[in-house]
Amino acid sequence: MALLPELLDAAGVEPGVRDRLARYGRLVLETNRSLNLTGAKTEDDLAPHLLDSLSLLPYLGADLIDVGSGAGFPAIPLAIASGRPITMVETTQKKALFLRRALDELELEGEVVNERAEVAGHVGRLRDHFTTGTARAVGSGPTVMELLLPFVAAGGVALLQRGKLDETERAAMSDAAPVLAAEVEAELPAGGDRRIILVRKLGPTPQRFPRRAGVPDQRPLCLER
Repeated sequence: MALLPELLDAAGVEPGVRDRLARYGRLVLETNRSLNLTGAKTEDDLAPHLLDSLSLLPYLGADLIDVGSGAGFPAIPLAIASGRPITMVETTQKKALFLRRALDELELEGEVVNERAEVAGHVGRLRDHFTTGTARAVGSGPTVMELLLPFVAAGGVALLQRGKLDETERAAMSDAAPVLAAEVEAELPAGGDRRIILVRKLGPTPQRFPRRAGVPDQRPLCLER
């Protein structure tokens, strides 16, 4: 794993964070041989995922919930870099077990919720609670917002990492936000076609959201398919 620290160092990651990120990267790549955590198979492949995760650091609040955590991006790199507590929601049991192992081995403060976001979003201790929410690659913009915003406290932010957005999806996100007691506050460039959509939570999410399992993906709010 000599290459990964070099790649992180070249990107300007400070040594203490660099070494712990490399340790996490080693754990991901080793586990990925037997469990499909990520499409990244080499250190070269993995480094951009780590750096992309760190791009959210300036917008991170006092704590973080991450939905559809998979291999732990962006939550674990953010916890390593910030020391903030993280909660990761992951449906697949084997991936949830990996995430718990990662928390233990990296000595990070956090929790793994092995449940669908549509179910976990109605758990009282998790709902309207977190200052920051993140999610990667779990569906269209409105789908991600419906799954993520119920966890975020009023005044907090949901950070959506997106690639290209067409005007239909962008408009649907703007229209869906007030339905979920939020507003799209900013669309921030993150290199190339990538961007960070910052959604500000304005008040408690209406109790009917998130809808039952599968519905947010099958019928995204304000987005015709």
